[in-house]
Formats: sequence, C-alpha cells, structure tokens
Amino acid sequence: MERPIRLTPSLREKVWGKTRLEPWFPDSDRPIGEAWYLADRELPLLVKLIFTSERLSVQVHPDSKTEMSYILDAEPGAAIALGFRQPITRQRLLDSARTGEIEQLINWFPVKPGETYFTPAHTVHAVGAGIVLCEILQNSDVTWRLWDYGRPRELHVEEAVAISDLGVHPGAAQPAVLGSGREELVRCRHFVTELVHLTSGASHTPTPEKCQIWICVEGRGAIEGEPFQPGGAWLFPEAAEQPAVRAETSARFLRTYVPR
Repeated sequence: MERPIRLTPSLREKVWGKTRLEPWFPDSDRPIGEAWYLADRELPLLVKLIFTSERLSVQVHPDSKTEMSYILDAEPGAAIALGFRQPITRQRLLDSARTGEIEQLINWFPVKPGETYFTPAHTVHAVGAGIVLCEILQNSDVTWRLWDYGRPRELHVEEAVAISDLGVHPGAAQPAVLGSGREELVRCRHFVTELVHLTSGASHTPTPEKCQIWICVEGRGAIEGEPFQPGGAWLFPEAAEQPAVRAETSARFLRTYVPR
C-alpha cells in the first residue's frame, strides 16, 4: 500500500440512534446509531462514530477490547458513565445488575465537545442520550451487557460481573501538548490517539506508523489531492512516504495508530 485509502463508513440502524447526522453524514430517515469505518481487510483498530438519542446499555468488555471516546457533540445534560461513584463489592454489582440499581451506582460524567474518555477493558460503562462521539477501539466485537433499562435484549450478567473492575474512574483524560498544533489524547499499548489542528492553508506530513488512521472532525482540505470533510477517514501507508494533509479551512483530525 503506497497511497492513503479512504475508509468506507458503514451506517448501522439502531433504535437508540439519530436521524440528524450532519455535518458528518447526510441526515437520514432511519435512526442511525453507528458508523463503522471499514477497509478491504481487517485492521487491528476499529473507528466508529456513535449517535445516541437514548441511553446505551450498561456494559463491560474483556481484555480484547480497550477503547476511547472523543466527544464531537453533546446536548445540554448529556453524560457518559464510567466506573462507579465509589468502590463496590462484586456481590453488590451482581445484585444491582439484576434490579437495575446499577444505574445509580455507576458514575455519570457530564460531557462537552472536545473531551476524551479512555475506557480500558474491564471498565463498566454506558453512553447517555444526546451525544455524538468518535470511538476508537481494539477491533473486537465482544460486549457483555449488565443492564439495558428493561429493553428485551440478551444480558450477560454473570460473565460481566466476573471481569468488571469495581473501582472509581478518573473521568476525562487530560491531553498532553506535543507542539505544532498537536495534542496526545490517549496512549496505551493498543493505540495512540492525537488531536491534530491545522490552520487555514497549513499542511502536515506525519511519521509512518502501524495502522495509522486519520479521521476528519472539522474543516476541509485535501489528502494526496483527495478532498476531505467532516466524517471522512483515511488509512495511511505504514512504511512508504507519507501523504501531506493540507487544510483549506481550519481543520481538526483525530490521528490514531498502533504503537510499534
């Protein structure tokens, strides 16, 4: 692979999704909950945009699925849950998942655009209503639900309780300034994610990295002569000369890759 590849967004209908998808995609007459960015082969990382009009299930992932969320839009009062308000016992978690009390035990953080939340595997979490976020995660489809507000979906309470962390989550991640309009949002052994801000007329040529994906969250311009706009994502070559990202307007990208 010598040139960047535009990833294909696969829009997925969900009962808790939204019909208003601008500016990332055209508005829909169906409730779209997720857009998965797919390549012609399976990648170690998966990028999604998530659109919520209702709360998503309280859930947990095993070791194969660490993830992060970058908040793109949030209605007043929107929140996500991560960890617990105070440490609990495994038996309390089991009992609360069966009764629904878990909704009050998990810690709901009010969110606003531009914030980042890191969700290591084993973290009990949920996404609230009225949010648009970009999710970057290990490419795994394993999710165990603890509670789904009485909706008729399968739960996996015993499996989830067995692997759940029982402590308090620190909340929003604090970015590290890298200079030249770049901030490191998350660094873990599975992925590194930066926020790259380009002023109008500026360009940036990144270093080559494994599974390097650029997701446009704001602005317009071109990558190797191909136009970009919000909602577009590109997979860059791992070893060849890297393409320049050129901004016509002020632009922001999430740049994520697998550390070597």
